[in-house]
Amino acid sequence: MTLESGRLLKERYRIVEILGQGGMGSVYRAVDENLSVEVAVKENLFTSDEYSRQFRLEAVILASVRNQHLPRVTDHFVIENEGQYLVMDYIEGEDLRQRMERLGTITEEDAILVGAAVCDALTYLHTRKPPVLHRDIKPGNIKITPVGEIYLVDFGLAKLVQGSQTTTTGARAMTPGYSPPEQYGTARTDPRSDIYSLGATLYAALSGVIPEDGLARVMDNLQLTPIRKNNSRISRRLSTTIEKAMEAYPDDRFQSAEEFRNALLYSSSKTLRFVDMDVQISVKPPPGSDGTALVENDEQILSLKPLTHPKTFLDDIVLASMRFRRRLRRFANPLVWLGMIVMLMIGWFLWGNNPRLAGLDPQATNPIIPPPATLTRTVTVLPPIPVSTATITPQPSPTNTPPPTATPLGGGRAELAFVSSRTGVPQVYIMSADGENVQQITNERDGACQPDWSPDGEKIVYVTPCRQKQDIYQGSSLFIIDIATRERTALPASPGGDFEPAWSPDGKRIAFTTLRDNYMEIYYINLENSQFTRLTRAQSIVAASYARQAAWNPYGTQIAYVLRRQGVSQIWVTTDGDANMSKPNNQLVQSGNKVMDSYPTWSSDGQFVLFNETNFDGTAPFQLMSIRYEDRDARQAVPINIEPLPVVDVSISPDGQWLAFESWPDTINQDIFITTVSGASRTRLTTDPGLDFDPVWRPAQKN
Repeated sequence: MTLESGRLLKERYRIVEILGQGGMGSVYRAVDENLSVEVAVKENLFTSDEYSRQFRLEAVILASVRNQHLPRVTDHFVIENEGQYLVMDYIEGEDLRQRMERLGTITEEDAILVGAAVCDALTYLHTRKPPVLHRDIKPGNIKITPVGEIYLVDFGLAKLVQGSQTTTTGARAMTPGYSPPEQYGTARTDPRSDIYSLGATLYAALSGVIPEDGLARVMDNLQLTPIRKNNSRISRRLSTTIEKAMEAYPDDRFQSAEEFRNALLYSSSKTLRFVDMDVQISVKPPPGSDGTALVENDEQILSLKPLTHPKTFLDDIVLASMRFRRRLRRFANPLVWLGMIVMLMIGWFLWGNNPRLAGLDPQATNPIIPPPATLTRTVTVLPPIPVSTATITPQPSPTNTPPPTATPLGGGRAELAFVSSRTGVPQVYIMSADGENVQQITNERDGACQPDWSPDGEKIVYVTPCRQKQDIYQGSSLFIIDIATRERTALPASPGGDFEPAWSPDGKRIAFTTLRDNYMEIYYINLENSQFTRLTRAQSIVAASYARQAAWNPYGTQIAYVLRRQGVSQIWVTTDGDANMSKPNNQLVQSGNKVMDSYPTWSSDGQFVLFNETNFDGTAPFQLMSIRYEDRDARQAVPINIEPLPVVDVSISPDGQWLAFESWPDTINQDIFITTVSGASRTRLTTDPGLDFDPVWRPAQKN
């Protein structure tokens, strides 16, 4: 039964109005007559043991929280034969669902900062002892006050987690589109469940479309529609971040709310500088909250306000400044009109006293525009203003130390080259490490692929013809293109075909795979004299063998490559300090007769070799493997866990912290991804329906 306005509960809380109503009860705005403050009163009309226990749990959780983005429970009581009641902070304003209904969608900056604020609240909840899970994040449970504060509300489905056990499962309820698959009972919920729901909330707020249901994505293999298909104005970086939070399997999502928060703030240059700051995130008050008329389609602007703890003298200065600005706004309109009048008077005065402005040419005998003969004006010359003759000793100007700048993603120029068939024929492109600023570099009629950078990052060597992505490019040749001028130079070619180029660290040689001997061997060309040197002799080891996919170590003294013999491909290296092949080569990895190794690459310090591994018939996913060169005698590599995606053709960034690779998460569309060397912060850089492959980081610019 709905409580009437004016009803007094517990001789203290007088009901003012109903705010919302559901199947279990209602939420009311009331006045705490003891303290003369507004409060919210939430009632539970279902007094069974389970519902009563969950209601008390919500009171316990919220009574102990102290976070700027969470409400606080101040009282909990039971009225016999009626229900249970929670008394909590009253949060005035609209919720995110109402804002979406009013505006359609919210801006990208709004989404980033609302998401970051909720992540702050989730970090606080998830790191408590015991941890607290919200389990019902959706637009209707994110409140925005008239002064722009953001709150995560409604803990009716929350649960406490102790160790590996859950103290309570809470009420079992799901919100289609916002609940993760595991909340339907497929697995146990954990902090990553809240991350999914927040990602889905931001997805809906940005696109105006509720995303595909989590359970359907798992059970029916339903794909999530990319957010940019619903709203193409969303940046690729932000869409990738939100879609990562919404991965169907928890291991593929951000593993903490703090990680999700940082990824959101990194998604825009406007919010990047707040990543490492303790901030209170708030939005501009909604139109009409200050008595002004609502403007249709008005866009909201968010602000970030740094917090300092404890309060200092600087806080007093800031508060005084804020009070001054608020008072100034009261007189904004009169001051504007007064300023305009003064400017008009000054302009009129200058016009009359400047011959050119008045239409007179001071160098001419006759005026350009003669003034009326009757116009006369008396100008009073004021006496000069006395000027003090005191001298002022100049003070030395302070030396400003420039603030430290953030390291570019991946280090160096933070760019990659890659190949895409988006125009029909593969061509070489470059893009920034966030997937933006895509530029087409080659325009070969028969296509171009397999790019590799010169050590100074100014040129690219590539292969053409390359009409489609394939394993071997028979009849192809090597070309070098200057990025600045787009001038291209052909290298001497062989009739069989040259491909898989690898530029040496000293810039003087390019190793490549060639069919000039009618089977694959590795050569290099000396760019200073165009002389060729053979580096491998696979056919001399076992007939029907080959060597390919050369990779220089950072010092130019060794090459790792793939050697196929007796039907098995494994990783070999040239002898240390002897890239010219005067000594026998060494087998680096012994993976077994049923395993195929490919795509070797060296770490930036030369200590590790990374490569791909799959089974003999290629039906198993590509696994990324690593072996320390010091452990070459053992010939045993270890996996790097970036599952469940295939990870193929890895390139290591100039700072050694990031991996770029090609993958196909939907088994069809091949795209470029990056991830840290530990497998965290995986980001999809390309989403074009064409094939995107052959990624390689641009080297750092040399001084």
